[in-house]
Parts: sequence; C-alpha cells; structure tokens
Amino acid sequence: MMLRSLSSDFLKIRRKGIWFLIFLAPIGLIVMQALNYGLRFDWMMKEHASDPWGGLLENISVFVPIALYLGCTLISSLVANVEHQVSSLKQLLALPISRTAVFSAKFLLCFLLLCVSCVLLSAATVILGVSFGFKPGSIPFPDLARLGFYPLLAVLPLLALQLWLSLAYRNQALPVSLGVTISIISPFTMNLSEWFPLNWPMFGLFGPHREWFVAAGLVVGAVILLIGLVHFNRKDVD
Repeated sequence: MMLRSLSSDFLKIRRKGIWFLIFLAPIGLIVMQALNYGLRFDWMMKEHASDPWGGLLENISVFVPIALYLGCTLISSLVANVEHQVSSLKQLLALPISRTAVFSAKFLLCFLLLCVSCVLLSAATVILGVSFGFKPGSIPFPDLARLGFYPLLAVLPLLALQLWLSLAYRNQALPVSLGVTISIISPFTMNLSEWFPLNWPMFGLFGPHREWFVAAGLVVGAVILLIGLVHFNRKDVD
C-alpha cells in the first residue's frame, strides 16, 4: 500500500520544480568549488599537495550541512504543498489507504529525493577532481560515499520534523521559517557541544566517532517520525 502511495507521489511532483532543486544543490556546490579552485588553483594545490582529493572533499563538505538543512526544508514543504494547493489530502485520506502509508510514503519520497541529490554530489565531485588533473586511481570512494550519505542520515531528525510540520499546517510559513533559520545559524553552532543536534551532520563527516552521530540521527529521526505519524493519524485534515 505504501509503495502504491509512493508511486502516486512521484507522479504528483512532476513539473513542480522539485527535481530542479534536487539537481541545483549539488551542481551549485560543485560550481562554487570550481570557482574557488579556479581563482587560486596554485595555492590550493600547494596547500593540499599531500592529498588533493582530501582537500577537495574538505572544501565541499563545509557547505553540505547547510545545503541539507535547506533541502529538507524546501523539499518537505513542496511535497506537502502539492496536497495543500488543491486540498487533495482530505480526498486522499478518504480512499481505502491508511494514514500511516500516506505519511510514510511522503517521508520516503523526500528521503529518496535527497539521496539522488547526494549521489549527484559525489559523482560531480569525482568529475571536478579529474578535471583538475587529480589522479583517477587515487579516488577515495569510501570518503565520497561518506560525503554523500553520512550527513544525510545525521540530518534525518530535521527531515522528519519538517515533513510533520509541512503536512500539519497549510500555511508553510512556520516550517520554512524554522528551516531557513536553522540553516543560517548552523555554521555558528560548532563552538557548542558536538552532541548539539545541528552539529551532527558535520561531525558525521569528521572525527573518530562519525558513526555515533549517524546512529543518533537515525534514532532521533525515527522517534520524531513516529511522533509525527501519531499526530497525523489523529489530526483532522481540512
């Protein structure tokens, strides 16, 4: 039942601009680093002479959490707004399909869309590095996989919260404002404890205990998702 709902959701987001955002985020990060290296290539290569691939990944990874926070916010809002715009959510829930399947399918849709964006980022990073003359034989595939997916798994609590709020409120001002605010302040929270939730995506990339922050994201994300699901099941839909 959830897969049928997921298939329907994929059809609904056609021509809604969501796929444009999915491609825009990784391409934007890569273009930014292309300019960064292009303007001071010699200095960057000297700075990271011992590990050029590692230097490139480090420069890209700084902006990944911000991009993910914005991505969770905008994608959740746009997915929910597809239903709110035409008041189709009430009609959907009148069909012989459980609310749990509807909510779960929309969360899975948002997660899969972000996965596509993360895969594109890793692939585009390889293309950028090779175009700079980095050795293809030394491509750090495990680090590229971590770049794409560790921060995403660590940011699942925000994705669950944003989808919950976006479906609960027809007016998207609250969830969007919250997500944008989190994105803006996230670079300034690094001085706080590493266990502060906004720091999880970054510490999921760096440090000796990366898997701990990924696990924390999975657990807390599951809890928030469950709370949102219970609320969605009990809430009257306009």
